Amino acid sequence: MTEPLTEASGGRPMVAGNWKMNTTVAEGTALAGAVVAAVAGIRGVEVAMLPPFTHLWPVRSVIEGSGILLGAQDVFWDEKGAYTGEISPSMLEGLCDLALVGHSERRHVFGERDDEVAKKFSAVLAHGLLVILAVGETEDERDADRTFEVVDRQLDAVFLSLEMPAPSDGFVIAYEPVWAIGTGRTATPDQAQEVTAHIKAHLCPRFVQAQPRVLYGGSVTAANAASLFAERDIDGALVGGASLRAEEFAAIIAAASRA
Repeated sequence: MTEPLTEASGGRPMVAGNWKMNTTVAEGTALAGAVVAAVAGIRGVEVAMLPPFTHLWPVRSVIEGSGILLGAQDVFWDEKGAYTGEISPSMLEGLCDLALVGHSERRHVFGERDDEVAKKFSAVLAHGLLVILAVGETEDERDADRTFEVVDRQLDAVFLSLEMPAPSDGFVIAYEPVWAIGTGRTATPDQAQEVTAHIKAHLCPRFVQAQPRVLYGGSVTAANAASLFAERDIDGALVGGASLRAEEFAAIIAAASRA
């Protein structure tokens, strides 16, 4: 879409919709078409859709020419091999614009380790795709006052392992407190701002000229989006359930545009 936000935040705000394991192909292409129509007049926001792997090709044809980015919900780190059911970055190159790595459901449901997230991040970056890196703490970790420790560990596992520095415009961080994903609970704007600001400060020594964008994720809705986007260091949202409803997703994008 259009105009940059600020140099400090690394560019336009982004609102990305993670569909997770929802919709058939027919339902997904209909949803994509509805989103294209609903966001047509909104400017100044980078919009992305992350449908299931089975939907990528048909959704790509629906959103072509709209300016909406297409993303994969996950990726494997090797180019090819005996990895039944996995999708490599080279399979996504030329099909997708970006890939999500490190989502809490990958970490906590499927046991994905920090070092595996780091390998996925590097592999996606090497293929010229934008990477959304998700980080965040569980409820027990927040209650134990370990939020910054956990987030720093997840960030360091990725950025300290890189052979070459990552360009700040080559990735986006999504702060997603695990206790707020799919639960209906949302971090308060103050809580979300505190952690997104900490993430930028933690990464600052590596990205002096332009800081990467940091999104908030965790039960983002049309009702709470504006209050979240009003915070200085929140550069958009990674949206789950609300991205499955075109009008509500568009309302979130509009709130980002106004902010």
